[in-house]
Amino acid sequence: MSGGFILVVDDEPAICDMICTSLEMAGYQTRKAANGQIALQMIFNEQPDLAILDWMMPMMSGIELTTRIKRDPLTAEIPIILLTARSVEEDKIRGLEAGADDYVVKPFSPRELTARVKAVLRRAGKGNEDSNLTAGTMVLSPDEQVCRIDNETVSMGPKELKLLEFFMRHPNRVFSRGQLLDRVWGGNVYIDERTVDVHIRRLRKAITMNDHERMIQTVRGSGYRFSCDI
Repeated sequence: MSGGFILVVDDEPAICDMICTSLEMAGYQTRKAANGQIALQMIFNEQPDLAILDWMMPMMSGIELTTRIKRDPLTAEIPIILLTARSVEEDKIRGLEAGADDYVVKPFSPRELTARVKAVLRRAGKGNEDSNLTAGTMVLSPDEQVCRIDNETVSMGPKELKLLEFFMRHPNRVFSRGQLLDRVWGGNVYIDERTVDVHIRRLRKAITMNDHERMIQTVRGSGYRFSCDI
């Protein structure tokens, strides 16, 4: 998945590794957390595209973690799949009422979980990475690596294009400079966070037609947000 990742949270390393391997073979980027407390910090700091949570974990259960994620406006839109050995209907209802988007009972096949991940991401509008992204009269084609406004091609550098694609895939969510560096430049790149400001300025300048630059909003003390409303 371009620019995003799936967070897998389970205190059993073998299950975590199995899920991550299966998802990576399907083309997704993954990260792991061994308990709910670590996962909660990662979710708030890094904003995954989807979280897969085991129900029974030490320190913080999957159901409690789901409740906390869905309660906060900054993370409420992140889709969640709960994993559990509980097959009683009341437990399924409890998980879904807490905010989970799907519920998978152990044991499960990797193919089934991958199919459910695809379905949940599709419902969340994140399922087809090659489809065009639209905001206002601006259309970005990840496949062609080109941006158009009113059918006119917009000239911008490859990093600005990648930054715009990331923003358009994650609208209305605030990202710090550090998060943008990690998600757009890559976690192994060590450059000054102010580099993000330079590329934001270039991107805004590139998309001034029809006031689209106003979609990239500065959130004082926090970072940047892409809003489709201008």
